[in-house]
Parts: sequence; C-alpha cells; structure tokens
Amino acid sequence: MSKLAIHGGDPIRTKPFPEWPRPTSDLKDAIISTLENDGWGVGSAAISRFEEQFARFQDAKHCISTSSGTTALWVMLKAAGVKAGDEVIIPPYTFIATASAVLMANAVPVFVDIDENTFNLDPNLIEDAITEKTKAIMPVHIAGNPADMDAILAIGQKHGISILEDAAQAHGSEWKGTKVGALGLGGIFSFQTSKNMSAGEGGAIVSNDETFYEKCFSYHNCGRTKGGEFYEHSFLGGNFRLNAMATSMLMPQIDSIFNDMALRDANRQRLDDAIGQINGITLNGTYEGTTRQANHIYLTRYNADAFHGIPREKFFKAMQAEGIYTYMGYTPLYREKLFVTDADEYPWLKGYDYGSLSMPVTERIADEEAVWLKQNHLLGDAQDAQDIIDAFEKVTSALRTSPESFQD
Repeated sequence: MSKLAIHGGDPIRTKPFPEWPRPTSDLKDAIISTLENDGWGVGSAAISRFEEQFARFQDAKHCISTSSGTTALWVMLKAAGVKAGDEVIIPPYTFIATASAVLMANAVPVFVDIDENTFNLDPNLIEDAITEKTKAIMPVHIAGNPADMDAILAIGQKHGISILEDAAQAHGSEWKGTKVGALGLGGIFSFQTSKNMSAGEGGAIVSNDETFYEKCFSYHNCGRTKGGEFYEHSFLGGNFRLNAMATSMLMPQIDSIFNDMALRDANRQRLDDAIGQINGITLNGTYEGTTRQANHIYLTRYNADAFHGIPREKFFKAMQAEGIYTYMGYTPLYREKLFVTDADEYPWLKGYDYGSLSMPVTERIADEEAVWLKQNHLLGDAQDAQDIIDAFEKVTSALRTSPESFQD
C-alpha cells in the first residue's frame, strides 16, 4: 500500500466532487417563467402547482410549503395540538431544529436513545418515556434512512399519541413501498441548500388528514383559515409561507430527483460492496420495512478496537488528506448550551434536568464511531465512488499494519 498523504505520499484524490446544488437551465427557466407570468407570493399558481406535485411525489393527499424545515416542524407540532407543557418524544441524534421547534412550541423535548444499527429512534425504548403529558412522537429518518415506522405507529395507536415524521433528509424514501412523510398524522421536509431537493431554504408538510392540513395552512399563514377572509385570524400563526421563486426552483427537481436517486442508489451499492468488506468499518443498517432510502448522506461506523485503539479523529485526518472529507456528524442534542436552561426564559422546562442525561448508544456513536461522507459524494460517477473506496482501503490498511505511524 502506498504512503499515506498525511505522511507525505500522493493523495487518492485532488479534484472536487460534483457541485451541489446544481444551477441547471431548467431551474433558471422556471424562475424566469414565474417572474414573468405568475404572482410572486400569496396566491401564486407556482406555489399551488408545486404543492400539488410534491404531495403526489410523496404519496400524500396534501402539502403545505413553508419558509424552512424548522418552521415546518413548528407548524406541524401546533397543528397536531401540541400545547405549552406537552411532551414530544424525539431522538437526540439529529439536527438541532428537531428539538428547537419543540421548544418554540412551548413544549418539552423528551429524548429517547437511538438504535446503533440505523442511528434512528429506538422503538424498543419509546414506551418507557411516555407519560400523561406525551402529545407526540417524532421519529427522524436520519440521512434518508426510514425509522421503524410499523413499530412506532403501533405505539402511537396503542397510546393515542400522534406520530409526526421529521423527514427533512428523506425525499423519496419509502417504507413498504409508500413514501415517508404521511405515514402518520403528517411529516416535514427541508429544502435547505444541502438537501436532495434544494431551493436554498424552504420546507414542506405533507399529510393525508384534511383537518390537520387545514390547521397547518392556518398556522403557516398568519392564523388565517382556509377559505376565510384575508384579514380574519383564528390562530396565533406566522408568515411561514414559501415564495413562488423557491417553489419554481423546486418544480424541475421533482422530475430530476428520480435520476439523482438512481445515481445515489448505484453509488451507495458500490460503496457498500467494497467498504462492507473492511474489518473495523460497519455499514449502517436498515429496517425490514425499508424499500428505499434517500441516501442523503452515507453513514458508517468506525471501530477503534479493530485498529489498535487508534481514535476515529486520526482516521478523519488521514481520509481528508487523501481528498475524501469524512467527519463525525451530530453530537447529542442534550449537550447543547440551549439545554442549560434558564428557568425565566423556559419556565415550562422546570424540573427537567438535561444535564444529567446519559444515552449510551447516542454518545458512543457521536463520540467514537459515526463516520459521515458529504452529501455530494454520492452524486459522482463510478470513478468518484472508487476514489472513496480506495481512500477507505488505503487508510484502514495503514491503521491496521502501521499503527506506530499514527502516534503523536
């Protein structure tokens, strides 16, 4: 095996991976068409067209577009009836918005540990966290890998608790042949810059429930009721609408995402076939009901014991020197300064001690094992995927055969 780049050898890769998001001619044409022919905001046909098409794409009856994934989460929680002091069960291994949206609804995030095989909310631990205050369970389809929806939906039905999906990274993911998002009461998606569909910023809520959909409409549209007067406000909502330029950017992507998903599927399979053979690197698993992943991010686990106890951070540095950026991803949310709470600012959290939480799987995954590739790493050709494979094999071989070279 050739000398590692971090030790003065030649790197596996020196060129960048494919650009994301892509400024295609279809996106430019769609924006210009809306600019010239449609309204730009409330009532624009460009917005309603996108909502109809995205609902259809996600196997849902209804869609509300929003200004971001975070505002979509807040709107969804409020439309589901989450009120001050209610508890919402969420995983601690996710983006901060999953938890901050709960706080923005004056509710209480209740963290439940994750399944080490998928990094998703562990359904076997949920019922122990349910109390008389539990209003919703909100699984996150991490990296576009669906949570165990059969188990979670069964728990929700048993206890009369709404299931709300954080599908921010899961555009096109499927559970038993049906797209995620509307499997429970409703679910959200994000169109932030890095997502598999992007408008720079933006979000959406999908559902099959008419009443829930109408409440979402109200909360995202200044408290107006659907079909009501413009200056009639029934709820404490906000202006969380998505503008027509953003929906115009998204419309062509409903078509192009099919090719992108096929490319991501193929590259994931290439990586799985090779990286899955490396002792000490564990592929992320899926549940039996998963029929398709969005493959937003490629996740694996690093086992330091297979590499003479050399910590993951040295693997990262060696990989990055080879031209393949790998990183740790999320940290446990309950460690964030946000949860060193001020009783005056968050009085409804009085009595909740997040500083004492310890979730062993989340902490081990975050602190020692998780290995993330960047979103655009799955958008290259076969040679791009081979570069990733070659870097994994080169670095792990050196870790195994020349551990002394990694000593400080």
